Amino acid sequence: MVQGIGTDICDVRRIRASFERHGERFAQRILSDGEMAVWKSRTARWPDRGLRYLATRFSAKEAFSKAVGLGIRMPMTWRLCEIANLPSGKPVIVLHGGLKEWFEAQGWTAHVTVTDESDYAASFVVVEKKAP
Repeated sequence: MVQGIGTDICDVRRIRASFERHGERFAQRILSDGEMAVWKSRTARWPDRGLRYLATRFSAKEAFSKAVGLGIRMPMTWRLCEIANLPSGKPVIVLHGGLKEWFEAQGWTAHVTVTDESDYAASFVVVEKKAP
């Protein structure tokens, strides 16, 4: 049974402006440790691709926060919600710490999709109640 849905579209130019103002601190505030490693690798090879990666993660976390009905407030924090990829490339939500405990206590599961173009990143999240 669907418990919540969330969607978000993010202007990559806005992420670029924030990154230019705050530098790597901006990425550290948004990304988990695992995401930081991927971001650094992509940024080193293709700076624009690194910015789009940052924008997709920002967008997906916003969509997730909407789907669970919390917004960006405890236990939802940027770094406790990780958007990872399976070997197939499929994006998945990996939760950590108090957010993981809270989410699992609800008996929920989440599905995410992300996409990006040169100027925009978009995400969609569906949260479901797990079957008994």
